[in-house]
Order: sequence, then structure tokens, then C-alpha cells
Amino acid sequence: MGFFSIFSKKEKKEVLDAGLEKTKTSVFDRITHAIAGKSKVDDEVLDNLEDALVTSDVGVETTLEIIRRIEERVARDKYVSTAELMKLLKEEIANLFTGANTEGFDIPEGKRPFVIMVVGVNGVGKTTTIGKLAYQFKQAGKKVVLGAADTFRAAAVDQLVIWGERVGVPVVKQQMGSDPASVAFDTLSSAKANDADVVIIDTAGRLHNKVNLMNELTKIKNVMQKVVPDAPDEVLLVLDGSTGQNAFEQAKQFIKATEVTSLAITKLDGTAKGGTVIGISHELSVPVRYIGLGEQMTDLQPFNAHEFVESLFDGIKL
Repeated sequence: MGFFSIFSKKEKKEVLDAGLEKTKTSVFDRITHAIAGKSKVDDEVLDNLEDALVTSDVGVETTLEIIRRIEERVARDKYVSTAELMKLLKEEIANLFTGANTEGFDIPEGKRPFVIMVVGVNGVGKTTTIGKLAYQFKQAGKKVVLGAADTFRAAAVDQLVIWGERVGVPVVKQQMGSDPASVAFDTLSSAKANDADVVIIDTAGRLHNKVNLMNELTKIKNVMQKVVPDAPDEVLLVLDGSTGQNAFEQAKQFIKATEVTSLAITKLDGTAKGGTVIGISHELSVPVRYIGLGEQMTDLQPFNAHEFVESLFDGIKL
């Protein structure tokens, strides 16, 4: 999709490389240890590689699948050097990503408004992600409206309003404690009346009671469909990449509670747990659309699996 041309290729690579630096160092150290003193890939190397990937937060199921694929390649080729292992790893990891060919959201021509409902627990960077998305859409010439449907926390509404002012897009809100579905209804009504291109709806970040969460999100969807029949077009789950396996568990719970269609994984710049991106995408069969690599507006990047894997292994020479 052309509108993400606001990112130059060089700038995007620089941000990606810098944002993954801690993960790259961690992965490099573990893989180097896994093949120390070996020239050929054998059972010991594969066992060590398995440990290296699991401890890099790739996830057990995903790691086992990667090792299985590499074992097949080794068996077929008869001899694989440890130097060739990096190439195999890069290829097999890139092949695992779900929906890896789409960077960001692919908005169909003539689709207006395109409705994105954003879900995720408090503290993962949900509202910040919404603000950065709004900025990127606006930079691309899109008319954006935000909906503050997280009415259970005054701070959430205030934060979204601040982002709206910062980006220069309107925010539809009601009083604290208002019905979130009512806010969503008002937001879509305003968007239609003002011929907006994109609507982004923030929702409450609670997960302590899955049934209540499910009921609330279902109600929001049903009410939105009174204004835009097929809304929402996307349900974006925001996860904190620095929490590793906890992000996995949150994702599983939200997927049970609502139909999640895409993921944004934030805070990768401050953690060595960037391997989480690989496991979450593969095991949950939900495409990663965005990754957060810093505080700047442009540090929320449309996700490209090939570029991510290349950056992860860039500079690793064995």
C-alpha cells in the first residue's frame, strides 16, 4: 500500500536496526554459544540451537517447528556447515510469519470510513500506538477521527485527547464512566458526517474477567454496525514485546474474547525479547502489522517480515 511512503527505506532500516539492537546482541551471543567449536550442523548443534531460540523468547512451539524444518534441510543436503546455518535460520523464520506480505493496513480503494478497533491491556502502549497510527494516516493525507471508548479510566481519555491535539485530529469522547458502545456510535456517526477516511477506536484495557470483556467488545461492534454495517474492518491487538511470554498469554486471552485480526508489538527497542514477535505471529496465526521501536512518531513501523529477519541476523558472521 503506497501511503506508507512517508518512510524512506534507509530511515526505516536505521530505526529497525537500532530498535532491535538488544535482541540482536542476545540472539548472537546465544547462537554463537550453541555452535562453539563446531563446523558441521549435528544433533548437538541443533539441541543447543533449540535452547538458544527458546531462551530468546521465540516460544517452544515455534522453536520446535524451526528445528524440525532445519533437520529436514540437513537430512536432505547431507552436510550443512555451521556457517550455512544462519542462512537456513533466516529463511525458515521468514517463512513462519503469518500475513507477512502486507505492511501496515491495506485499505481498499473507496472504503470510507475504514474502522480500526484497538484492544489490549493497560500499559502496553495502546493509546500511544493509536496516536502514532493517526499521525501516519494524516501524513499520508487521510482524514482521521479518534474515539475515546476507554471510559473506565479518565487518564485514558485525557491521554487520547492529548494525542489528538498533538497530531491535529478530532477526538470524540463522553464523560467518564459513559457506555463505551455509545462513544463508538458517536465516533462513527461523526466520521460519516465529516467524510473521514479512517476511524480508530480505543477500548478499555481490562482482562480480569474475560466474559465481561467479550460482552463489552461484542456490544461495541454491534453498535458500530448500526452506523457502518461491516465495522470494524480491523481489530488490532497491542502487545508489549518486552514482557516476552506474558505477551503470548495476553494474546491468547484476547483472541478468545474477540476476533483479533492483526497485531502491533511495542517497546521492542528497550528489550532483548524481540524474538517474541516470531513466536506470537506463528503460534497465533495472526499477522503482525506494526512494531514499536521507540518514542518518536515514526518509530511505529509497518512490519515487514523479511526486513525484520534480515535486521535480526545482520552482522552475525560465524
